[in-house]
Order: sequence, then structure tokens, then C-alpha cells
Amino acid sequence: MALIVHKYGGTSMGSTERIRNVAKRVAKWARAGHQMVVVPSAMSGETNRLLGLAKELAPARQGDAYGRELDMLAATGEQASSALLAIALQAEGMESVSYAGWQVPIRTNNAYTKARIESIDDVRVRADLANGKVVIVTGFQGVDDQGNITTLGRGGSDTSAVAVAAAMKAAECLIYTDVDGVYTTDPRVVAEARRLTTVSFEEMLEMASMGSKVLQIRSVEFAGKYKVPLRVLSSFTNWDIDINEEAKSGTLITFEEDEKMEQAIVSGIAFNRDEAKISVMGVPDKPGIAAQILGAVADANIEVDMIIQNLSKDGKTDFSFTVNRGEYAKTVDMLKTKVLPSLGAEEVVGDTKICKVSIVGIGMRSHVGIASRMFRVLSEEGINIQMISTSEIKTSVVIDEKYMELAVRALHKAFDLDQPPA
Repeated sequence: MALIVHKYGGTSMGSTERIRNVAKRVAKWARAGHQMVVVPSAMSGETNRLLGLAKELAPARQGDAYGRELDMLAATGEQASSALLAIALQAEGMESVSYAGWQVPIRTNNAYTKARIESIDDVRVRADLANGKVVIVTGFQGVDDQGNITTLGRGGSDTSAVAVAAAMKAAECLIYTDVDGVYTTDPRVVAEARRLTTVSFEEMLEMASMGSKVLQIRSVEFAGKYKVPLRVLSSFTNWDIDINEEAKSGTLITFEEDEKMEQAIVSGIAFNRDEAKISVMGVPDKPGIAAQILGAVADANIEVDMIIQNLSKDGKTDFSFTVNRGEYAKTVDMLKTKVLPSLGAEEVVGDTKICKVSIVGIGMRSHVGIASRMFRVLSEEGINIQMISTSEIKTSVVIDEKYMELAVRALHKAFDLDQPPA
């Protein structure tokens, strides 16, 4: 039979009863003859609790001063859930062993709190699998060249699971979560949202990058790079569901674009509340300014999303971009203290009450006028667009946060996403 990787989110691991159900489900797959590697997240709320304790002790944290210790702290959440799952499996009569990321080892760079995986040594894991054991590997974490524990950033357990699946050439990576698949948009915002049986890798990558919380974007990037078959499904179905039925449930992220996919012009509406806009005003309009601004931001390990530069007037221009809201204050402070004095710019201003809304679909490649249709729908709802970004299969806009749900509902209806595919 096949080597399968299961990943379970924090909600799926949220109590001893849920951990017991995960153990029963994993044991079912192992008894069916599969070699099983399981990557669990920390129990729901545990990482926030741990980081909250750190914040109590150091409320005025400066930059990444405590990055190494925060990784040491946060990594314990996954270590606890992995050990508990191993115990639950052993109680089910299934041989199992748990490993922290550094024990595998999963090698990363040393960018604390947002490290990137560089390599995975699977020798130890394969030896245990060959001896009939279920192997549990902590998600979200690894080790750098100096032996320091690192973490991959929030949602990093998805990335860990896909990376392990890629390194071990697993037949499939199943991401178990608290939803039963990928939807046309968040059902909590649009009640008529539909679950997609399949979605292309490109669409899933765009939806993840545009704010869909079902999968972490780096996990989708890994899946695409190494062609890892990926499926999103619910951990809240009965654990003893027929394994063949379970293996076909949820949403399959596929690398094949079939004819049925092309019938849907837009496959989903993604949105992200965690955006903030920063504008550097009155910048001298000369070569190298964008590199100077964004280079400093990149050096601070801050990711930039959308970028816009206005037309020059009197030799000056305004340069705007968006960052994660959690890094807004850090970015503004860095620009004011380190960049603004050397730029000759007038000021740095920002807005944390914005959001990003995106339409995504591979069918957009072969249809014209989709972006203008999106803009018209928003205009009819009285929603002003602040920034626009496009690619071959998506169009994104930045709007006032208070209009987010209205925009999502209007676009979902306008593109007939509430209707089943023909």
C-alpha cells in the first residue's frame, strides 16, 4: 500500500477526546496497510496562550529581539500534541513514535518566527515506517545550522506536512481541518457558498495568497513545486467512515486543468482582513527610489503585497504598498527612522482599516471583461477601490474594511458562484 501523510489542525487536536478520534482514524488507515506519517498542530488556542504569556513579560517587545526564545516557547505546543497523539495511538494498540522537528531533522534557515525549510532528512522516519510504526512529526518547527529551534510562522504545520510529503514522495497529503473542503468563499460570510470537489493548484495558490484561510500559502507553494497530491477534508466526520469514501471526500487540489474547470470563469472569492496600507508621500521621482524603500522593508523580513506608485507631479510622487496588519507598526517605525531621512520624502502615512477582496479562476484566462465586471459590481454597491492588482487568473482590490462582506456577497452572486456547475 501507499505512504500517506495526514495533517491535523489545532481544532482537530483541541481536546483529549478529539485526539483519541484522530488516533482511531490514523489507526484505521494504518491497519488498511498504509505507511502513515502524521503532522499535528498544537491544541487549539495553545500557541496564542504561550505567546500571550511572553507578551505579559515583555509587552514593549522591540523588533525581533526575543525571536529565538519565542520559537523555543511556541514549539512546545506541537511537541505536546505530538506526544499525546502517540500515546493515544499506543493505547489503540498501534505502534507509534513522535519526533520534534529537530530530531528528524527538518533543517531551516535562522529567520526566527518565520523560518523556511531547507532540507528534510527522512532516514530515521523511513526506518520506523519499515518497522511498522506510525510516525508523528511536529508541525510548524525545525532546527537551524546552529542547533536552534525555529518555527515557520503561523499556519506552518500545513507547510511542514506538505514538505514531509514531498521529501518522502508520499502518494498523497491529506489536510484534516474543521471544514470539509475548499469553498467558493467563506460560508460564514456567504451562506450560499459551495464546496468545490476539485480546484486547480494555481487557483488554490492565488486563493491562499489572497486571504483564504483553508491552506497556508507556503504549503500550496511546496505542493506545486514538488507536485504533491493534496486533499482538504474534515476531521469531524466519523472516524470509522469507509476509507475509500474518505479518500475521495473533501476538495482535491489538482495539477490537471480539465474541461469542466474551464466552464467556471471565477472559481472563488477570497478576502483578507489582515492588511494595512502604508504610503510614503512626496517621494523624489527618480530611479532607485522603489528599490530603496522596498529593499529596506525586505531587509526587515517584512513581506509586501500590493504596490502602487502615483504619477509624478512637480518631480515628486507618492508610493504606497500593503503589508500584514501585524507588521504595520514595525514597518512605519522603520520607514520613519531609517528610510525617510535619506529619501527626502515628506511623510509616511498609513491605514489599518482596509481589506483585500479577490476574484480567482483559471477561466479568466480565456474570458475578457472580467475585471471590469468586478469593478462595475463594486461601483453599483457604492464601494470605492483604493488599489488594484491583477494576474492571469485573479484580480484583487483594496477597499475600506467596513465594505468587505458587502463586496464578497455582491461578487459571489454576480459571478453565479451560488449556482452548481453546469
